[in-house]
Amino acid sequence: VQLQASGGGLVQPGGYLRLSCAASKSVWSMNPMGWYRQAPGSQRELVARVSNTGNTNYTDSVKGRFTISRDYAKNTVDLQMNSLKPEDTAVYYCHARPIWTETDYWGQGTLVTVSS
Repeated sequence: VQLQASGGGLVQPGGYLRLSCAASKSVWSMNPMGWYRQAPGSQRELVARVSNTGNTNYTDSVKGRFTISRDYAKNTVDLQMNSLKPEDTAVYYCHARPIWTETDYWGQGTLVTVSS
């Protein structure tokens, strides 16, 4: 399984970005899919994930600001990030686990920088 992340960049506080992760296999066969992030000097943490039944989980710091969704036609998992804060600055990684294995797959990471 290959995951290709895109959409990172530099944005001012209060701005928005949309991350997208394209999967080489059907997203119907991935459970869960999600986004993690890693800030400098910190451990990688879960940001949001979505199951193949549509259940979502968010870390507390992004609730109400970020929305995760799957696009079954495009085979992507997207993360809409609104009201961005400097503390959201990190490298964001797409994650997926196929239903036929316990192996985790990761995208290459995309940098999000929130700064004025």
